[in-house]
Amino acid sequence: MIIAVVDGMGGGIGAQIVVQLRRELPLEVEILALGANAVATQKMMDARASRGASGENAIRVSIGEADVILAPIAVVVPNSMMGEITPAIAEAVAGAPGRKLLLPITQPHFEIIGIEWKALTKQISAAIEIIGQMMGN
Repeated sequence: MIIAVVDGMGGGIGAQIVVQLRRELPLEVEILALGANAVATQKMMDARASRGASGENAIRVSIGEADVILAPIAVVVPNSMMGEITPAIAEAVAGAPGRKLLLPITQPHFEIIGIEWKALTKQISAAIEIIGQMMGN
């Protein structure tokens, strides 16, 4: 199974996702770190992602490899993350064939209504539980 983790800005959320994935899933699960910028990608690589790539074209080309895409919901909102998520990135992620598990983390210019607030670690754990079910665990 290939899990793509997509993040931007400082890569802190993506790094937290990768850390929890590595802790809770078998080592043969490939984690693909796709950063809107090199800093985000490096942070996810430091957290032990299997492979990484940075930038709009890398995301557009690589996102199709993923069975699962795990990321903040902002990755499907054009111009989010202070403009780092381009319309092309948002479209590529939203249109990718993999199952999308999007964390409801708000951005200054939009709010997600009707979702109960949970700590990020609990949101990531819930996503990992879904991945485990997909793997037959």
